[in-house]
Amino acid sequence: MKFIKSIYLKPNFYWILVIVAVISILGHFIPFLFPVARLLLLLFLVCLALEIFILYRNKKGITASRKCPEKLSNGDKNSISILVENNYSVSTQIDIIDELPVQFQKRDFLYSFQLKSGEEKQINYEVRPTARGEYHFGFLNVFVASFFGLIKRRYKIEAEQMLPCYPSFMQMRQYELLAISNRLNDYGVKRIRRIGHQMEFDQIREYVKGDDYRTINWKATARKSQIMVNQYQDEKSQPVYCLIDTGRSMKMPFNGLTLLDYAINTSLVISNTAVIKHDKAGVICFGKNINAHVPADGRRTQIRKIMEVLYNQKTNYPEPNYELLHNSARRLLRNRSLLILFTNFESLDSMKRQLPYLQGLAKDHLLMLVFFTNTEIKEITKKTAKSIEDIYIKTIGEKFIYDKKLIVKELEKYGIHAILSNPKDLTINTLNKYLEFKSRGLI
Repeated sequence: MKFIKSIYLKPNFYWILVIVAVISILGHFIPFLFPVARLLLLLFLVCLALEIFILYRNKKGITASRKCPEKLSNGDKNSISILVENNYSVSTQIDIIDELPVQFQKRDFLYSFQLKSGEEKQINYEVRPTARGEYHFGFLNVFVASFFGLIKRRYKIEAEQMLPCYPSFMQMRQYELLAISNRLNDYGVKRIRRIGHQMEFDQIREYVKGDDYRTINWKATARKSQIMVNQYQDEKSQPVYCLIDTGRSMKMPFNGLTLLDYAINTSLVISNTAVIKHDKAGVICFGKNINAHVPADGRRTQIRKIMEVLYNQKTNYPEPNYELLHNSARRLLRNRSLLILFTNFESLDSMKRQLPYLQGLAKDHLLMLVFFTNTEIKEITKKTAKSIEDIYIKTIGEKFIYDKKLIVKELEKYGIHAILSNPKDLTINTLNKYLEFKSRGLI
């Protein structure tokens, strides 16, 4: 039974049967065609038997395996490879169907190629997950045909595996390498002129050409009989918290990802950059309740903790509780910190309802509120209005866009820094603001 299930008939098989049947029918009217039909049928059966023998005499005629990373990076292109080896003594035609996770909704996966005897081939393809969670890969289905091309043998290779999809660690590593090599400006991160001196003393050293004369330490100069200067360094160990709203407004999609996913991916980059800059990174996720809290820390293991917490965050439909966030921040955050709040206010009124709690956070900490432009509404306003209905829709869209700009102005009135960003530019814009705060000595 297993043998029969592994046989698949190719179109050539049916065409030959049709030709033999037609010649047999014509043989009733044209006598010499009937022996021809019998001969063709005999040749067909011999070829069929020979192909079955070639494909089934070797139990492991084809070996295949799938190579995957340990985990997938959300929103990024992840490379998957399949290695196929032909153990037959003849060349074969290979068709491969990989059973991809249901989240990708890809039902047309098929690779076809020729493989010589003893030859290996590696197939590379990419997948782009758009949701965090578990992705289950199924069997590898390999269909093999010989040079006759009458039937195909199916190899169902057990290659089931589960890959977890984490927040975008690829993006994090990309920015990490750029930060270490001082090439962040290649990706749009601005070079910001340092204002004044950082007040954290590092050491006293000998003067070298180009040092600021204002840093000369006259007492040390008198003792050493040579010019000595004070060396300062960036203030370190400043707590940087990413506050992530998991309410219903963060479920809005953009290019396959939700706004929550963009906020989480950016939070991971900011946290990693903060640790590289010798600051302390922490996270608070909130909705109706405080979903997660990772206290700020500057050790490299902190990024792993943050990634594990962000992996499990999901949007929920109740409104976020800003009063609880304010009270929890007063209880949990003992030192003045930079708070980067990722949320999404759609109207000025919705922001004003939460303004007292935002003011409370800004009183004790440096608060930066990050929210999103509605790119679909922006596209609507760019279209030419051709009817009264179009004019009405365009006017309402422009009102929404204007309200977003008013929110920024209103927040700045109360000393709250704000960023209004497209989802795709969120990481760059937030990183620029963080580095600006560092250069100005605000944190």
